[in-house]
Amino acid sequence: MDLSKSLQDQFAPNLICFGCGPANSNGLQIKSFVQGDKVVAKFMPQDHHQSFEGMMNGGILGALLDCHSNWAAAWHLMKENELTIPPCCVTAKYEVSFESPTPSDVELTIEARVIEASKRKAVVAATLGVGNEITARCKGTFVSVKPDHPAYHRW
Repeated sequence: MDLSKSLQDQFAPNLICFGCGPANSNGLQIKSFVQGDKVVAKFMPQDHHQSFEGMMNGGILGALLDCHSNWAAAWHLMKENELTIPPCCVTAKYEVSFESPTPSDVELTIEARVIEASKRKAVVAATLGVGNEITARCKGTFVSVKPDHPAYHRW
């Protein structure tokens, strides 16, 4: 595994996902990097990500947390199951809580770590914020899919 490359660029360069697909030029282009026991991403918002002047749209924040957490789950399951590529995972459920408005004119940091896991499922806790201030949190459950699932071959 090349830690200098994002998980998306390394394992799913043709992924078209709106949130994390390198092949989606209209998407958010999240880049998730492994740092110890967590996965970290930086994101610079654009004006069209605003909900109101100077503040991020909650749906965009949810997409950032969802996709980034999914990659944290996939990376964890890959490592734990001794696979050479991450299993394709999908979101089973997730909940986002907004602690304060998130500014849209500064770089955001998203951190995610697995807090519980089994062979095919990972529960991830994630935060999003600016500097040391957390503005949103997420807890989600992600599962690796089997070959008969439509998302199985997406990366």
